[in-house]
Amino acid sequence: MNRLVAAIVLVVLFQVLPAVAQKNSGESVIPSKCIAMAMDLDDDRFGLVRYASYTVPAQTAVPEVTITYAGHSTYVIESPAGVRVATDFSGAYGTNPLPRVVTMNKAHSTHFTRSPDPGIEMVLPGWNPDGGPVKHRVVVGDVYIRNVTTDIRSGFHVPEKDGNSIFIFEVADLCIGHLGHLHHALDDTHYAAIGRLDIVMVPVDGGLTLDHATISEITRRLQSSIVLPMHRRYSTIEGFLSGLRGDFAVKFESRRSITVSARTLPRRPTILILEGL
Repeated sequence: MNRLVAAIVLVVLFQVLPAVAQKNSGESVIPSKCIAMAMDLDDDRFGLVRYASYTVPAQTAVPEVTITYAGHSTYVIESPAGVRVATDFSGAYGTNPLPRVVTMNKAHSTHFTRSPDPGIEMVLPGWNPDGGPVKHRVVVGDVYIRNVTTDIRSGFHVPEKDGNSIFIFEVADLCIGHLGHLHHALDDTHYAAIGRLDIVMVPVDGGLTLDHATISEITRRLQSSIVLPMHRRYSTIEGFLSGLRGDFAVKFESRRSITVSARTLPRRPTILILEGL
């Protein structure tokens, strides 16, 4: 009962306290709209974090985001101001038009490039070349980008701490997450640091990243309004869908792009399989 009371108190606090921002290399404070209460979320004390309900502000024009499946694990996110972000960028997909920002992960060479086009304004690796976790908290145009690190299996399946990043893109009142090349289940600390995800991109290969049961459980717990599969590789999409039918609606699209706003999110959590997957 004490844990329940504590959780309720936290929810109330989250609704009334202003967001305490996380800093980017000592620069100006950047608030997150996707984390109900911003503290040091690496602290185990916040395992009870719960997220306040979200209401779209009343306004005449609701900003929209376009998301395009480019290939493999690369989605291109285009903000209302025209900022293009390509995820898990290897240079093979999402290059035309050239994105302004790219994120990368290093589990395999199909998720990063050592020679990104010099015309790309910002390259955000999901790992720290010097060791330890990398921390991104940046604003590019109307997009706020942050990351939550996870571990990977490197050569011979040896664990490598903080080798992958889940990137979160906060744009147009939406919280959009890309799980990267995720290799393990998430714990309460990860979920607290991620916050609310209205849209999430999940790897569905069933083995190179995570087995279908584990990624299904992560997808179910995140309860995003839109789930965009990626990284199918050699598995069938049905292997992923079979564990989630009933909890999520499933729609196969004959297009590579969707345009969505905070107001047009589906009422029922929906898995969208875009053309090309």
